[in-house]
Parts: sequence; C-alpha cells; structure tokens
Amino acid sequence: MLQRTAATGGANLLAGAAHWAEDLGRQTLGLSPAGAEAFRPGHEVAVTPGKVILRNELIELIQYAPATPTVHAEPVLVVSAWIMKYYVLDLSPHNSLVRYLIERGHTVFAISWKNPGAADAQLGMADYLRLGIRASLDAIDAVLPRRRVHAVGYCLGGTLMAIAAAAMARDCDGRLASLALLAAQTDFTEPGEIGLFIDESQLAFLEDIMSRQGYLDSAQMAVAFQALRPGDLVWGPMVRNYLMGERVPMSDLMAWNADGTRMPYRMHADYLRQLFLDNALAEGRYLVDGRPVSLNDIDVPVFLLGTRTDHVAPWRSVYKFSLLCDTDLTFVLTEGGHNAGILSEPGHAHRSHRMLRRPANGAFIAPDEFLDMSSRIEGSWWPGFQQWLLGHSGPRRRPPALGAVRRGLPPLCDAPGSYVAGR
Repeated sequence: MLQRTAATGGANLLAGAAHWAEDLGRQTLGLSPAGAEAFRPGHEVAVTPGKVILRNELIELIQYAPATPTVHAEPVLVVSAWIMKYYVLDLSPHNSLVRYLIERGHTVFAISWKNPGAADAQLGMADYLRLGIRASLDAIDAVLPRRRVHAVGYCLGGTLMAIAAAAMARDCDGRLASLALLAAQTDFTEPGEIGLFIDESQLAFLEDIMSRQGYLDSAQMAVAFQALRPGDLVWGPMVRNYLMGERVPMSDLMAWNADGTRMPYRMHADYLRQLFLDNALAEGRYLVDGRPVSLNDIDVPVFLLGTRTDHVAPWRSVYKFSLLCDTDLTFVLTEGGHNAGILSEPGHAHRSHRMLRRPANGAFIAPDEFLDMSSRIEGSWWPGFQQWLLGHSGPRRRPPALGAVRRGLPPLCDAPGSYVAGR
C-alpha cells in the first residue's frame, strides 16, 4: 500500500476515499453495490425466455420456452435456495445452467421464491414444502400429465427437495424420475465453519431478533458468511477499494450475490433448530405431515455434487448423503466454491471434476476412497450431468405448451416474473 501511495502521489487514497463515500451512501440508502445496476434480472441476467404459470403467496413457477423441435419426455424442476434470488442457475446467457439444459432438449421449470416480509413471519419449512415443491409438482402434472420429473435442488433448495423426495417415497408418490442435489447438505454433523456460529445461545439470539422483525434480513445473514472468510470477504476488499483505490469490476455473480432476500422467522428457526442443531433429517426424526421421513426410502437415481472449496456446504458433509441412502448414486466433486463451482459452464477456465457411480445397494465408498478411485476429468461437470439426465429419460416428444389454460394454469407474465424484483 505504501508503494502504491508513493507511486501515485497519494491518488490511490483519494480514489479510496471516493469509493468509501460512494459505498457508504449506497448502504445508507439501501442501494445495491456500485456496478450492480448493470446486471438487472430480465434485462442482462435471468433472460432465458419463459412464462410464469403459477403464483401463490410464496413462489412463482416459471416454465421456460423450448429451444428444440422435440424435447425429452421428463421435465426438469429447478429448486434454488431462497436465501438468495432464484436466478443463480439462470444468470447470464453464457453461464446459465437452465439455458444449457433447454438447448439440449430438456423442458425446464424453475421456482422463483418470494422475498418475505414481516407479514410472512409464520411461514415455516412445511409451507415451503407445500407451497413450493408440492404446488410446483402439481402444476407440472397439469402441463405434462403423468410425466415423471427430474428434480434439481441447489443448496437449501436441495435440502428441501431431499425432504420432499423422502416424503414422496414414504407415501408411494412416484412422480420423481431422479433427484440431483447440488451443494446441498442432509446430514449436519459436520457443517463446516458456519457451525462455529450456530449453537443454542446464538439460535436464541437470532430467534429474539426474528420474533421482533418477523424475519432475518440478508444484511444480518451476510455478517455470518463474511466471518467465515474475513480475509477474502472483508479485509481484502477493504484494502483494494479504500487503500489501493482499486475497484474490482462488478460481475454477474457478484451482482446476484448482493441481491439478497430475507428469511421468515418460523422457517429459519425450523431449519436451524431441527436440521442444523438436532440433525433430525439424517437421524430419521424429521416430521412431514406429522410422520417421520427417512432418506433411505428414496429409490430414484441420485446425482450428488459437492464443490471442493465450499465453505457453506463442505463437500465431505454433502457426501454424507451416500451413507443415508442406498439408491443408485453418482457423486461429482468439482473445483470451485459454493457458487462458482456450480457456475462451471463448458469453456470455463481452470475447471475440472471427478465423478464416480455407486450402484443401488453397492458398498459404501469413503470420501478418501472416492478421491483414489475417481479420475480427474478436465472441464465442466455440466455435460456429464446432462448425459446422466439422458440416461434416465425417455424418448423425445413434441414440446408442451406454456402453461395449461384448460386446467387453470394460464401464462401470467413473462419470465423472470415479479417476485424476483421484490425488495
């Protein structure tokens, strides 16, 4: 920093002061970080064509327009985490997993979660299951009757999708063709560094805040995540912006990461206490409709993915799902972190992954054994995932219409819909 100051005659400090004043002003006014306005949902990001075909008090369900003359029989339902806006998997055209699948003949639906406010304080995990997963599957069944669905859950959306899949298996609901869990934890005994911040006393503190606000704000959640990597997320940016006088150019992923959402009181308390602290799902004590669910009941093929440098859902924690379920399972370990490892489109530099399949009822493969037995594959994991979907899909057919007017699901508006703009 001293060398920089000498070389610029102190201009770096003047630029840094200007950056600090701009950032403080934006934060005071509740505005996005500088440069984020160049990545607007529906304009520069989240631009894959489609229609909202369902809206309830918690979600908008998007059905994307086909891009091929025929499509694979089984549709794909994408369930992202509601801690952020849904469109991380439909970011820019070049790194949109949604667009990638559509261009290869898959019919894709995606859940866009509402940004809850104080009035939504009592929405719990059961509501997210009922109004999110179940309502979406019912709507897809209206558009494509009797078609089984490839469910893809990312982060907390994957945890919820695993709960839904277990409940469906318990209840003999055969609407799933497969289950893909991307950076999603189902066993929380080793949750990683975030575990340092969640215990009974911290949860009581959070519940007190949430009971008064009705929610936990995204800025309050960001503090915990920044504490996981203060060098990368706090001190490093401060040094670059305010002492070196340098602005890191805003990217689509950075802008999305700043587009946070709130977490309703009841849901967040349910999640932290039942799943995180009590580990009720992994231990067969998590209740859905008043009855426990077991992940071991899931009998559809599973695609399980972890990212090597994930600080939110460490890959060895994600891998624990293979201990809890004996179905046909393909595990993939990709380079990158919780978000960047998922956005790993073909052509992305410095990307590789490992993949290994364990057949149904096959012997358990320990994490270190996985590293020894699997081979390094250069490039993106997306083509391997798409080929995995093909292996569990039926013959191609004509694309469905957008929505199902005769069954009460007319297209309501263009994607990405109205909930994505909620502040």
